[in-house]
Amino acid sequence: MKCCGFLPFSGLLVASKNSDMKKYSVGIFLFDDVEVLDFAGPFEVFSVTSQLNNYEPFSVFTISETGEEINAVNGLNILPDFSFEDHPDIDILIIPGGDGTRELINKQLVIDWVNEISHGSEITMSVCSGARILAKAGLLDGHNSITHHEVIKDVKNITSETNILEGKRFVDEGKIMTSGGITAGIDLSLHVVEKLFGKSMARETVIYMEYGDWRKLL
Repeated sequence: MKCCGFLPFSGLLVASKNSDMKKYSVGIFLFDDVEVLDFAGPFEVFSVTSQLNNYEPFSVFTISETGEEINAVNGLNILPDFSFEDHPDIDILIIPGGDGTRELINKQLVIDWVNEISHGSEITMSVCSGARILAKAGLLDGHNSITHHEVIKDVKNITSETNILEGKRFVDEGKIMTSGGITAGIDLSLHVVEKLFGKSMARETVIYMEYGDWRKLL
């Protein structure tokens, strides 16, 4: 398990010009009653990181089961980029949370899709109650994990094969990563940026977003 940390640095933000940089495709699963910041936070982190680096590190897109408009919590309507049938390959799969996860764990088509995509992804990560879906898919079995504090009991009821590390902001188990409630998805996303491309690129993103104690990084 690893936790993220950002060290102070000085200097201007400089876009990367590394033509050999691997570009990771980031697919974010959307569904009715998804929690907005659960997906918007990671979307912002990966998109901003890419923006600051000549759009080389990441290609970020959203997916729903049918590709049709979904209704997030509190009435935000979103039109996903792709459906289960036509999305590009996914290197980093993000499963956000929200009340909609309560129904999705009983939808075999969704669980099968998550399993299929996770099998080929380099990273599969959940935010908040998105851990319910990973638990139902068996992807947390044998791993440490974390979820929203109000969802821990649910995850334990879904599977007894995961060790929930209560109080952790996020848990990195290699390919499988989980984060706590809502804003913790931002922290995990920054951790992934750092893990793949180093501290400097993650710090650039933190400062640009003015996230947390960003001034201490100047």
